[in-house]
Amino acid sequence: MNASENIDQLIAGITDWRGKTFASVRKCMLEADSGIIEEWKWMGSPVWSCDGMIAVANAHKGKVKVTFAHGAQLADPDQLFNAGLEGNARRAIDFLEGDKVDARKLKALVRAAIEYNRAHLKKNASGRSKAKAAKAAGDD
Repeated sequence: MNASENIDQLIAGITDWRGKTFASVRKCMLEADSGIIEEWKWMGSPVWSCDGMIAVANAHKGKVKVTFAHGAQLADPDQLFNAGLEGNARRAIDFLEGDKVDARKLKALVRAAIEYNRAHLKKNASGRSKAKAAKAAGDD
């Protein structure tokens, strides 16, 4: 099974509100930029990358957590980050039951993460080409 199929299966297995929230987050991630790839890491965590890691998401008891790898370096004018604010690198968004995913704001934050990756993680540029080639070949 490739990463996208694993994520499909994960979301389908979450039958409460967290599954719908997770699906909305995933949709925003993928729609933010055509270069985003999905990965399956750390024994079952969906990860989205573009020129470096953007974010990882997990469904926890009572929340869906989306952690941005370089969130502390990103401007957050819409104040989406509400967890991990004390960290030196990461920042997270905890979606609780009843929270709505604001697609416009989340996509803007994802695009800011991509811009950060492109400006600061240039060493990953060759890895991006390999990842795109693997994705096109169906290898994950």
